Amino acid sequence: MTPSNPQRDESTPAHLDSTAHLMNRIGSQLASQLSLVALDGSRRPRPAVPALVVVAHGSRDPRALSTVRTLLDRVRALRPGLSVHLGHIELNEPPLPDTLAALGTARAVLVPLLLSRGYHVKRDIPEMAAEAEARTRVAAPLGPHPLLVDALQARLVEAGWRMRMDAATRRTSAVVLAAAGSRDPDSQTDTNHTAALLADRLGVPVLPAYASTAAPTLPDALATLAAQGRRRVAVASYFTAPGRFARECAERAPWIASAPLGTHSAMANLLLHRYDQAWSTQVPLPDLRGAGNCATSHNQPALAI
Repeated sequence: MTPSNPQRDESTPAHLDSTAHLMNRIGSQLASQLSLVALDGSRRPRPAVPALVVVAHGSRDPRALSTVRTLLDRVRALRPGLSVHLGHIELNEPPLPDTLAALGTARAVLVPLLLSRGYHVKRDIPEMAAEAEARTRVAAPLGPHPLLVDALQARLVEAGWRMRMDAATRRTSAVVLAAAGSRDPDSQTDTNHTAALLADRLGVPVLPAYASTAAPTLPDALATLAAQGRRRVAVASYFTAPGRFARECAERAPWIASAPLGTHSAMANLLLHRYDQAWSTQVPLPDLRGAGNCATSHNQPALAI
């Protein structure tokens, strides 16, 4: 499996990616250390870090909640001492407003357990955060990011995909990246970006398809690939946890279908990476509760107060 840099910023071109991010990270760490030194040379106490609130969508499938809880346990194991909480947009307990209310006026970074931009990221989560007393910052959604490609590749290999194949097999192989779907064009842009990253990794075409709302549908994507002579087509499940959409897409797979991303280690690392991105500026979280709505940007997390 080709390793990916966990700290890669997917918004920059590949040839500038690692160098630019490394310089930004060094600068951020230096600023963090200097902020702990007073003018007289004495060391200031290190400020307590904000809590991490993972914001899941919610599902009627009980396996989804179990999967998310296990994923959060992996996050806690990776970052002992970090206060990690769970809040849902709908369908499951605890709802995000209750999670935020329990934090009181504490600081928190909200990381959407969502794979692209869309209404939940741009409106629902910031609006719920704006109504809370907690001082909050909303991180970017998980995708697109090379760590997601790590997880997608691993799940495909588990399902039977072979990374090494001869030229004839490669010419007839392809992948459909099965996602939930959204009316927001930014969501489709993000999914297309992930499909392109996965295609580069696998060396075969990867065509996005959607379980609802957006086009193409999974049958349409399969038909397009079949018309191109791609008869050996796998379905990559681009879902965070088991649920109806993941099951229906897997049932339509003409060959193999991978499991949802679930508790793969790359998911836990990516949640922490988004948390660190949102908090790395070391700018105090302002107390502007009730100031109104705001939306996250794709690459720079916005303040949701």
